[in-house]
Amino acid sequence: MVVLFDTESTPLLKKHSTQLEYTNLVGIRHAQALLLFLGMAFGYFLRVNISAAIVPMTQCDGNHSCYDWDSSTKSLILSSFFWGYVVSQMPSSLLAKRFGGKLVLGVATAICSLTTIFVPLAAAKGDWILVCVLRVIIGFTQGSVYPCVHTLLAQWVPRNERGFLLTSVYSGAQFGTALLLAVSGSMFDSSMGWPSIFYITGSVGILWSAAFLIFGADTPRDTKFISEAEQKYIEATTGSAHHQQDTPLPIPWKAMFTSSCFYGLIAAHCGFTWGFYTLLTEIPTYMTNILHFNVKTNALLSALPYFFMWILCLIVSPIADALINHNVLSVTVSRKIFNSIGQWVPMCCLIALGYMSEDEKVLAITLLTFGVGFNAASFCGYLVNHMDLSPNFAGTMMGITNGLSNLLSVFAPLVVGAIVVDEESPEQWRIVFFITAAVYLVGNGLFLIFGKATVQPWNYADTSSSTATLSNNIAQTSAVSELSLKSAS
Repeated sequence: MVVLFDTESTPLLKKHSTQLEYTNLVGIRHAQALLLFLGMAFGYFLRVNISAAIVPMTQCDGNHSCYDWDSSTKSLILSSFFWGYVVSQMPSSLLAKRFGGKLVLGVATAICSLTTIFVPLAAAKGDWILVCVLRVIIGFTQGSVYPCVHTLLAQWVPRNERGFLLTSVYSGAQFGTALLLAVSGSMFDSSMGWPSIFYITGSVGILWSAAFLIFGADTPRDTKFISEAEQKYIEATTGSAHHQQDTPLPIPWKAMFTSSCFYGLIAAHCGFTWGFYTLLTEIPTYMTNILHFNVKTNALLSALPYFFMWILCLIVSPIADALINHNVLSVTVSRKIFNSIGQWVPMCCLIALGYMSEDEKVLAITLLTFGVGFNAASFCGYLVNHMDLSPNFAGTMMGITNGLSNLLSVFAPLVVGAIVVDEESPEQWRIVFFITAAVYLVGNGLFLIFGKATVQPWNYADTSSSTATLSNNIAQTSAVSELSLKSAS
């Protein structure tokens, strides 16, 4: 599918946008969004389980098997996910463009889930090295998630609903993280012990993969459940109607990589990913060794920041959409403001967190909660920006930015392992928090300087034909508007 117009810069489309936004307020696009939300949640089950399990796996209680892994070994295990994750970003985005996001995402998640079930066996038979091998495979398959989801959302989400629906889908990551961390303590206390977290999350992932392959769809045209009115509405407001080509559009590599706004997007994505994954992988260890919480309390409190982030996602996204749709802010200004909130508020929280001690547990938990939670605002910043710059290549761009940002993040657990030699040293953890705050500062700073939120010229496959195609889209938009008015009357 090819998008050859930008509703922000098209007066006639603006004229009809009011009628369009009242067409099919709830429909199949929301069912697809719900499927993807659950996919994100269960996908993060498969990512986060090792971060929670690494604590009881290395603390012998006499009831379950445990392993004498030092901090460097644990850092290698936690970072091994990213080794595979980084490598698969571009291949996944290209496969999604060629075969559709539904097939690639469904199959990859099924393989990932099956591999997860074998982690306890790998730890027992092959020790930490085999665990790393499996985590590399899990990372490789999980690398398909963001490129595939972005590819699917570009076809399903109308522009004026982009902030809310996209953020709602991606908030599944925080919901899944929070839910798993919250219940992990109970899993560890069960008769099955820590291995249960891998068996349960793997099984849930397999069930979701089957459901998604049955009920998911690459485009509105690929599902029999959608109404004609909703299909036309989506196609008109995403520009996907009548633009299937025999050969896929050539990816404008040169133009993309000589675009300053693309580098601003890369910087913002790198800043978010470094900060988010540093905290995601290290919070349970920090709470155990610095704040001295037991495993069950640790699990509940580790979940709190991600529940807060999930709630903020649902609050912030409609606000961002409303500010844009009511012309209070331009799209570019909105993206920069919300990205600044999402990265610089956490930056300040981490600087303060570096000075907390065990005697200030409540304040430390509050700072952690706000530090992670306010990342939610970034979802209305950099995360939507791929579709702003190039709807046609949003999945490809996501593969690039997510790959580069996670390539950087491979080193996050390794940096922590190198700095935090004594896991009970507040001074060493302070250095980690300061480094993370500096990455937030630079990443968002570059986004403020170079970032844009307008469709770039290299989005268009054939600029000579874009005028005619634009007219066709406007005509279809008018037709859909008339249809919605007739339905309303």
